[in-house]
Amino acid sequence: MDCGANYDGKGDSAILGVAAGVVAAAAGTPVVVHSGDRVPTQKQDAYKHVLDELGVRTELEPEESAAMVDEHGFGFYYQPSFNPVVDALWDRRDNMGVRTFVNTVETLANPANADTHLGSFYHLAFAKKVVETARESEDVGFDRVLMFQGMEGYDDVRPGSTTVAEWSEGSELADFTIETADYGMDVESADLEVDDVARESAEITADVLAGDRRDEFADAVKLNAALRMYAGEDVDSIEAGIEAAEEVVANGRAESLLADLCSF
Repeated sequence: MDCGANYDGKGDSAILGVAAGVVAAAAGTPVVVHSGDRVPTQKQDAYKHVLDELGVRTELEPEESAAMVDEHGFGFYYQPSFNPVVDALWDRRDNMGVRTFVNTVETLANPANADTHLGSFYHLAFAKKVVETARESEDVGFDRVLMFQGMEGYDDVRPGSTTVAEWSEGSELADFTIETADYGMDVESADLEVDDVARESAEITADVLAGDRRDEFADAVKLNAALRMYAGEDVDSIEAGIEAAEEVVANGRAESLLADLCSF
């Protein structure tokens, strides 16, 4: 499962993808996340910064990232190491001051050669373009894509009525709408806002995985984990994914996996 959220990060709401990815991995869906470090134009918090706060090594060579995935089912790839050509454009992108096609291309880098991509969109037309890229590209390597309307352009599902787009090789893109409240995530976007994105996202991650939180953040993590399991076709439904997420938190497997990642 490839999760390459917007590299220029989030500034208002918690990053839930680390917690969701660890939960999904603990339930049997391998997850790879990747990002850079303060990427233009927003230069805000991304996957790397939450993992740093948790004490997980992030400045890894690709071989180390692959070993992390192989050993633990969850891994992080660092853009300067696996994609130095794009990383070398940092100053030029910063000077331009606007988002460009590079902001999209880097999210599709697929450093682990995963079969499935999970991402987000503001408008369904963007999901259609990503699917067209996956279908036509000889290099991207995805044969399945699941995308949804995310918070701040990130791969954290937006609360409320949310469109989900689903594609598998050999089929047409399908889309459907879910009500997140039907899956236990009965909150508003404002309920998931934090003041210090990296630090508080790490604290939320640790607490949710330990089973110490049973609040709106825990509900959001379970749904996001379920979407990853569903995208990976390891569960037949989002509901089944939520049940699996609840199980690995309750039995300690999710917390144990985080400890293993911190020791890697």
